[in-house]
Amino acid sequence: MFKKILLAADGSDHSVRASKKAAELAKLGGVSEITVVYVIDGQTSKEDVLHNQDRAVVEEKRKRRLHPVTDLLDREGLHYKLEKLHGEPGPAIVEFANKNGFDLVVVGSRGLNGLQEMVLGSVSHKVAKRVKAPVLIVK
Repeated sequence: MFKKILLAADGSDHSVRASKKAAELAKLGGVSEITVVYVIDGQTSKEDVLHNQDRAVVEEKRKRRLHPVTDLLDREGLHYKLEKLHGEPGPAIVEFANKNGFDLVVVGSRGLNGLQEMVLGSVSHKVAKRVKAPVLIVK
């Protein structure tokens, strides 16, 4: 079935639900690896630096944001790797997914930035339109 799954995560409730679905699929289909991708956009990066000048503090904050996702995958005993990308989330996920030949991309229907979704369109919509692999959008 699916051997390589890309899971887009930002720590939102929707991305936690998406990680549950990715874990279920991985356990059903004998997935060799899940790649969890977290995109740091320009605004988030600026806010992190303005509020925390210590890089270690910034990295720890990002790690805590993804903890519900990584903790779930750990509890399920699934092998995964974490990739941090920089840029606008939609295009960054699309580029990464298309370059790395994933069999499935799993993404939550909404993320942390509601205003950006209303103005620019949702990340999940951009991913679904442009990724070459099947995309599962989890509500």
